[in-house]
Amino acid sequence: MAEINEDTSITESIIWHALEEVMDPEIPMLSVVDLGIIPEIEVVDEAFIKIYMTPTFSGCPAIHVMQRDIRNKILEKLPDYVVEVKVDFERTWNSNLISDKGREALKNFELAPPKKYIGELDMETIADAACPMCGSHNTSMQSPFGPTLCRSIHFCYDCKQSFQQFKPL
Repeated sequence: MAEINEDTSITESIIWHALEEVMDPEIPMLSVVDLGIIPEIEVVDEAFIKIYMTPTFSGCPAIHVMQRDIRNKILEKLPDYVVEVKVDFERTWNSNLISDKGREALKNFELAPPKKYIGELDMETIADAACPMCGSHNTSMQSPFGPTLCRSIHFCYDCKQSFQQFKPL
């Protein structure tokens, strides 16, 4: 790992700001930073950057798109570097890593954010979702299988709308 110096700190700051501009292709209002899938960046030396990305699901079809988008964005900001985006399956992502800003972006996208939890998940926690349209908890999970691996389908009995929730994991 590179020694911490002023140049490294400036470069890391540029990288983190650039990553805030890289959106999840399935949720275009949510950055990879706010999704919590970037656990580490490493400025190896004055020519090489390594970015670790932990996918939400190991079978996520957007992994390669996000890898490409991250690499391209960093090269746009720091064209003199070689950039490696490593998909890290050693670290486990969980929905508690979604930032508060990210949770708000999910709501604005009319996608219920996952409930934060402590310990193990149970079906009650997985099924509990506040409606992103009206905020009601008078909802039920209709199917744990949504249009993507990370979403489930719910129904709100107060506003009579069905909605998707980003699954808690």
